[in-house]
Amino acid sequence: MSNTGKPKSRSSMDALELLKADHDKVKSLFREFESMKGSDQDDDERKAELVDEICYELTLHTMIEEEIFYPVLRAAIDNDDMMDKADVEHAGARELISQLEVMYPGDDHFDATVTVLGEEIVHHIEKEEAEMFDAAREAGLDLDDLAEQLLARKEELEEDLTSPAATLDAALPHEKARRQPRSPD
Repeated sequence: MSNTGKPKSRSSMDALELLKADHDKVKSLFREFESMKGSDQDDDERKAELVDEICYELTLHTMIEEEIFYPVLRAAIDNDDMMDKADVEHAGARELISQLEVMYPGDDHFDATVTVLGEEIVHHIEKEEAEMFDAAREAGLDLDDLAEQLLARKEELEEDLTSPAATLDAALPHEKARRQPRSPD
């Protein structure tokens, strides 16, 4: 029996499909945010929720890439330039995320910061899906095993961020942050 046309469950996805699913989710969140700009129904609360979700998803995603996917790929290929650029792009995203964590809708440059983050992320995704994903396939990585590692780490990070201790920490004020920022690398 074929499952053509049906989306795969996360557990049956290979590493590249798992990462692409994350990419698609974040791009969808950015599109929703963009659709709210300039509308008569400017909903600051929904904008703040979207930005929090964007920052959360990007933080989880970049962490699993930096901790697992990038080191495995870097070891398997001979393209330090591509990998270094990806690291720098992630650092730029972290900087914009840290700015957004202390901003609110209506603040100067709030919408612009979200837009720039979105543009940079879309550019990064395009390069990653075209160049890195091809390199991973050509290198013959075990993408099923890698998916298991990525998913396990993502679940650990999600649990850490939603544990009672994390909830208590998040309830404490952190230099005007709406949410607890990611710990330094």
